[in-house]
Amino acid sequence: MKNWFKYGLLFMMVLSLSGCLRGVPKSPVMPAETFVRVNAAEMDFLDDLDFASLDSAIQRSISYYEGAGKNYVYRMPDRLVDARLLKDSLNTFLAVLRSKNSHAKLKDVIADKFDVYRVVGQGDSGNAFFTGYYEPLLEGSLVRTEKYRYPLYRVPPDLIRKENRIGRIQNGNFVPYYSRYEIDAEQVLKGKNLEIAWVSDLADLFSLHIQGSGKIRLEDGRLLTVGFAQSNGKPFRSVTRFMLDSGRIDPAEASYRHTFLQGRSDAEIYDILGHNERYVFFRFLDSEPIGALGEPVTPARSIATDPDYFPEGALAFIRLRKPVFDAEGNLKERVSFSRFVLNQDKGSAIKGPGRVDLFCGFGEQAEYTAGTLKEQGELYLLLQK
Repeated sequence: MKNWFKYGLLFMMVLSLSGCLRGVPKSPVMPAETFVRVNAAEMDFLDDLDFASLDSAIQRSISYYEGAGKNYVYRMPDRLVDARLLKDSLNTFLAVLRSKNSHAKLKDVIADKFDVYRVVGQGDSGNAFFTGYYEPLLEGSLVRTEKYRYPLYRVPPDLIRKENRIGRIQNGNFVPYYSRYEIDAEQVLKGKNLEIAWVSDLADLFSLHIQGSGKIRLEDGRLLTVGFAQSNGKPFRSVTRFMLDSGRIDPAEASYRHTFLQGRSDAEIYDILGHNERYVFFRFLDSEPIGALGEPVTPARSIATDPDYFPEGALAFIRLRKPVFDAEGNLKERVSFSRFVLNQDKGSAIKGPGRVDLFCGFGEQAEYTAGTLKEQGELYLLLQK
């Protein structure tokens, strides 16, 4: 079962455009119409998780505001918001959280101390659209073998950034960097000593490129964490959408159980995956996956949004449905939930207002959740008055 789930899950996630390839954040000016103030006293603020993980995630955003994000300024409907206010909002909320008040008291304190804004998404409902991402686990080696023959590359020395473009110099001219097909199928980087590890499965490797970080389990049991270092500068394109539009699969097959990669040759797989020209270069990480803020992301507490529409590092509250699975990983039902989260990441496919990617963590359960999370829901921003 795991094989068909793995291949189909990969392409369901590509179809939902949930790939979060990480990069350096920028300071946006946010459009005022994105946010609508709501009456906080009428909200429940129920949280389905323990508060220890929330405490940790808040501290990581505070660290960001004390460092790289200390000079950021954001535009709200009724005011400008700087990093100091965002940090103060988190410190105030953290104090409330640590006071271990009852749920009723927590609601009263939030209504008294915070302004709450609903983020207006796209479409008739105005809801946000949620997907999920996770840390995949790959089987790998630090040396190439017959089993482990698909490489992860470090950033090539000839890759350069020029005027916000990524490319290389060829015959004295600046040209775009190599595409996925050129790197994988034509092996233009082979023999340049750029490999940092080798893995056993092409679909797993492509999933790692989509997610932006993951773990590699060596044969001696060690787990290595790898994360995004740079991309080739090409735009993200959905492989599953390409397969649907070209008639290679029909909509009934485009589910998380689809198996159209199984049994195909490497050449056929390279041809299919090459439609997404974006390629990711990796580095080893000493800690957990790092988000766009330069801080670790927290499973189930970190979200990715478009930094042009939502303040980086800010405290948020979400309401939507989550999938529930049986012991074999089959989807049983979807149940409503809500929780506090921190906006600590971004993604190449996470664009526009009300577009949210929830970091689901590491492991099989996280993989299942991320692969089937595709929901309309509500996204709120909390700011200290």
